[in-house]
Amino acid sequence: MFSGRLGADESYCQDLQNLSVSKRLVRSFSQRLKKKNNRNAVEEDDDDVNGVSLRCLNLYGRGGGCKVGADTSDDFGDSNSRRRSSASDEGKGYKPICGPEETAVDCFSYGVKDRFWRRHNRKNSELEEFLTNNRMHIFLPDDILEMCLVRLPLTSLMNARLVCKKWRSLTTTPRFLQMRREGSYQSPWLFLFGAVKDGFCSGEIHALDVSLNQWHRIDAHFLRGRFLFSVAGIHDDIFIVGGCSSLTNFGKVDRSSYRTHKGVLVFSPLTKSWRKMPYMKYARSNPILGVSEVSLDFPTCQSHQNRPDRRFPRSRIGGISDVYEDPHKLSLRRHCRSSFNETEALSLPSRKAYKFVRQKSDHSSSKGSKRFLLIAVGGLGSWDEPLDSGEIYDSVSNKWTEIPRLPFDFGVARSGIVCGRMFYVYSETDKLAAYDIERGCWIGIQTTPIPPRVHEYYPILVSSSGRLFMFSVSWCEGDGQIGQRNKAVRKLWELDLAYLTWTEASVHPDAPMDWSAVFLSDKNLIFGVEMFKIFGRVLGFFTVCDVSDITKWNHISGNHVTHELDGSSCLTKSVAVLHL
Repeated sequence: MFSGRLGADESYCQDLQNLSVSKRLVRSFSQRLKKKNNRNAVEEDDDDVNGVSLRCLNLYGRGGGCKVGADTSDDFGDSNSRRRSSASDEGKGYKPICGPEETAVDCFSYGVKDRFWRRHNRKNSELEEFLTNNRMHIFLPDDILEMCLVRLPLTSLMNARLVCKKWRSLTTTPRFLQMRREGSYQSPWLFLFGAVKDGFCSGEIHALDVSLNQWHRIDAHFLRGRFLFSVAGIHDDIFIVGGCSSLTNFGKVDRSSYRTHKGVLVFSPLTKSWRKMPYMKYARSNPILGVSEVSLDFPTCQSHQNRPDRRFPRSRIGGISDVYEDPHKLSLRRHCRSSFNETEALSLPSRKAYKFVRQKSDHSSSKGSKRFLLIAVGGLGSWDEPLDSGEIYDSVSNKWTEIPRLPFDFGVARSGIVCGRMFYVYSETDKLAAYDIERGCWIGIQTTPIPPRVHEYYPILVSSSGRLFMFSVSWCEGDGQIGQRNKAVRKLWELDLAYLTWTEASVHPDAPMDWSAVFLSDKNLIFGVEMFKIFGRVLGFFTVCDVSDITKWNHISGNHVTHELDGSSCLTKSVAVLHL
């Protein structure tokens, strides 16, 4: 029994010895684990210095990967023991931040993942902002942008200029305007001047885009109070020549006390700018205008300033002459004109009173520049007397020069147009004369037969594609006597420049209700503007025809912009056409 108890004591001591060994092993392992934790804490502090705290479990393998939940028996010397992270169990109550629920182990301490996520999103937002800025700052080359803008219609081009300063400056350069003028990107625009509202000359310009059939209103404060002026379209500009303005009732169409102007204004629709030109030598209202494009080396006619013209007394411009000291002495002027021989007057150019000189200017050295001549003839003077004088403006010399007066017994000039190198003028006495721009002299033209017309309607000359036309109102039946079956029509006649004969070309579709109708041409198109007041309202009819099909007329405006105008606008209107 004693021996059995002794054996039991020995086995118990052996178990105690084995237990003490296990305690020593645990104590040794704890010391090693404490050292390892201290070393990892130092590394963690280094990570905090760098800006990121990665408090992952300090169990890493030789490959550098995180070994949470991996087999650690090799490290502890126990092949049967395995260690699992409790993070998977503790994190079951949390919802995912973004995206589907995460089943992987979160190796970061609290708040580190949010910081890393915000930093990652900030980098993405910075990248997106960088790409967006790059897209916004992608610029087309100026030549490609210019080619795109030059093809826009005028209305769209005006809106494009409001985008930025670069586009505005790019579309107003002379090079851009020349490209647009020489290309096939222009469309006809009709400009109506001389609008009168509530008895006042408003100065508004009504512009019609013929291709889109849209009216636009332009405020022209330079023309307020000005009426009975003439306009002419030259390239991309409109020249406003002469006119009158009331002295007592400014802004109203009042001819009881008025002032006649010598000034010339230029309006540019493309840039909406105004500029003043040199004054004419004579004040005129409703002058007859003609425009001719010439070469840069074209000779100009210059008169001797100190040699007077003995055929006619000077009209009263600023000073007082023996004829025009009294406005009722017009009969004396008629008598003076009839006292000379017509053949002597026609031989005036042979007297060498005018000489040709070639003028040099800085404009001649510029490439692509065009030279033009603007001719102003007739009109009414300061005393409301008909003028027979003329003058010509040269765009190179930038000044006005006198030209010979109209032939004797020609009558009051009512219409004029340039065709080729001749400036044709038609008078109220049914006489036709032509001013030779190259030679600087007037030539009387005898045509047969003279187109019949109603004398209350003055003839109107137009020229298109090198052809000379004239509008005249006549009775379609009878020999001028008013009958029940007679009807007044407006016919278009064409002059054969070789045989000097008139032939009927077409009949205008509208009845001639406007005594002051305007017909003008641009390139191969002929435009007509008629305005008259009926039933207390001003009606306007706008027509156009192509010279290639002269018998076909079309109405181009369905919007009655003239309804708001006064009846006096029918007499004060002026029309110009440009391709813009």
